[in-house]
Amino acid sequence: MTAFNLTHSDSSTFILMGIPGMETSHVWISVPFSMFYIITLLGNFMVLFVVGKEQTLQKPMFLLLCMLALTDITMSNSVMPKALCIFWFNLKGITMGGCLTQMFFLHAGSTAHSAVLVTMALDRYVAICKPLRYTSILTNARIANLGLLCLMRAILFILPLPLLLSRHPFCNNHIIPHTYCDHIAVAKISCGDITVNNMYGLVMGFLVIGLDLMLIALSYGLIMRAVLRISSKKSHQKALSTCTAHICVMLTSYTSYLFAILTHRFGQSIPPHVLIILANLYSFIPPMINPIIYGVKTKELREKLGKYICRM
Repeated sequence: MTAFNLTHSDSSTFILMGIPGMETSHVWISVPFSMFYIITLLGNFMVLFVVGKEQTLQKPMFLLLCMLALTDITMSNSVMPKALCIFWFNLKGITMGGCLTQMFFLHAGSTAHSAVLVTMALDRYVAICKPLRYTSILTNARIANLGLLCLMRAILFILPLPLLLSRHPFCNNHIIPHTYCDHIAVAKISCGDITVNNMYGLVMGFLVIGLDLMLIALSYGLIMRAVLRISSKKSHQKALSTCTAHICVMLTSYTSYLFAILTHRFGQSIPPHVLIILANLYSFIPPMINPIIYGVKTKELREKLGKYICRM
């Protein structure tokens, strides 16, 4: 138990600076941030509400969409409330426990988000390559088990990050030049040796995302092979159209994630305020766009959403 003793930091409070160099513009910056946050919550909660209310939507594809919405809500809620408190009320203090908790939920949500995208690729593979066996292979119970597996993977992979940081002393510097407790940003202000933290964070990031991208690429490789065997051009388009929404969501999620993590770790020549804005974009752009993409591209969901919106 002594390995994870927090005696160095129990009484300490970190200071989140927001966006350094742009403190005078925090109120103006909060306007798009708050708008994006509201759109994110409305979009994702609407998806959860509609799928929960409509019996016809309670099938694997839409259950996976609900899981994606839950990870999006987790990511946004772990970052945006504190960021808005900094921008609006200058409430920059955060306890060590609060900082590590925020870090865990943000990175666990991100890891679970990636795992759900892999599961959605599997869903599309079975739907296109094994359509006659779809209902027997991907039952609701099996989807629930896959969702639990995604959650457990996220917890097991991310829990070491705050546990490793909790062992480090934080001497005189408690100022975090960020809007939230990102793992590497907190590690950098420690006065201990953070080599293990850096290596674990980097290896886990590329291992998780690399493995997930490989599995997705494998699924879509098999899908393309199956589609090319179909003689009808109309059938080609119909098969590929079922993947359009998932491909769009993957592009927004992985592109923004890889760009944010690479620039944050290796973009020493990039101004700090630009790095922080890019990191924040990852935490709210994909969660905001995902329900919009599925709402536009998925006919069943679009019709049900339209029905409830018209009732308001």
